[in-house]
Amino acid sequence: MSDTKLSGMRVLITQSRDFMGPALCEVFAAAGAEVLADESSPVLPETAGQMIAAAGRIDALILNLALPAPSTRAEQVGDDEWRAVFRVMVDPMQQLVRAVLPQMIERQAGKIVLMGSASALRGMAGRSSYAAARGAQLAYIQALGVEVAGQGIRANAIAQNFVDNPTYFPPEVQARPEFKDRLRWQVPLGRLVTPLEDASFAAYLCSEAANCFVGQIFPMCGGWVPR
Repeated sequence: MSDTKLSGMRVLITQSRDFMGPALCEVFAAAGAEVLADESSPVLPETAGQMIAAAGRIDALILNLALPAPSTRAEQVGDDEWRAVFRVMVDPMQQLVRAVLPQMIERQAGKIVLMGSASALRGMAGRSSYAAARGAQLAYIQALGVEVAGQGIRANAIAQNFVDNPTYFPPEVQARPEFKDRLRWQVPLGRLVTPLEDASFAAYLCSEAANCFVGQIFPMCGGWVPR
């Protein structure tokens, strides 16, 4: 997948300095795409439409939306936390897609890839608000993918965990002995997925070779989600 060719494709990558943004920008540029790297962090619902309008033609939209995951017991999750995770990860996604769809429908072509989370596929204690927002993302992409497939648009998602990135697994986290033990006992791969491996798969999903995928959720987590 590292030799995926995306020459001439204009790709908008959101939150390009966070989460998988740096790796995505590097891999897509190496594949020949014109990378439109938006550094807004977070992306706000009220500015999403402006971002799409300013970008012009968008052949592929990479929904790279993230915030540090709260670790709160369910009975202690307040309204502010609940609204915050949806405001950062769910509301902008819908606004971005709504704004980009008219031009993709007009061309009868386009790719939408969500950099989602496997926390929506396997229960994690203390992550109820975060997992709920990530689950909403995946459900949206599944419905969207089916809806727009007949118009030449492909929407899919990567549901990841244990992927090396600065937002969730910074060096200080990776250096902890308890984290190394967790990798050894919970992740069959035995290591973090590299940024290159993850971003290369996202690039593949934007290629012509991936036109057969419609509303799919692809776990990228070293076997942490057994499916």
